Amino acid sequence: RLILCDALTYVERFKPAAVIDIATLTGACVVALGEVNSGLFATDDELAAELLRAAALAVDPAWRLPVQEDYQEQLKSNFADIANIGPPGKAGAVIAACFLARFTKAYKWA
Repeated sequence: RLILCDALTYVERFKPAAVIDIATLTGACVVALGEVNSGLFATDDELAAELLRAAALAVDPAWRLPVQEDYQEQLKSNFADIANIGPPGKAGAVIAACFLARFTKAYKWA
């Protein structure tokens, strides 16, 4: 996750319109969705819709999961500027995506 965060920060210098990464984040997506749908996190509704359409055309279904401010509270840390993991058993994949989203403000991200 930290290396992916570095990559998402580095790519900003190239001023991309959008960045799409493929990552497992945690096993929490499998717990939430099983092995039928892939989890999709996106900071932009249009990009998310485009990716969901592509997934459907490829017969590789995906389901969008939230990336929203309400989860940012769980990234507070007494030891660092920001935690990169939330409390055990509490929306692990969502928290991971919310952590990464903090580093993608300059472009659309999924």
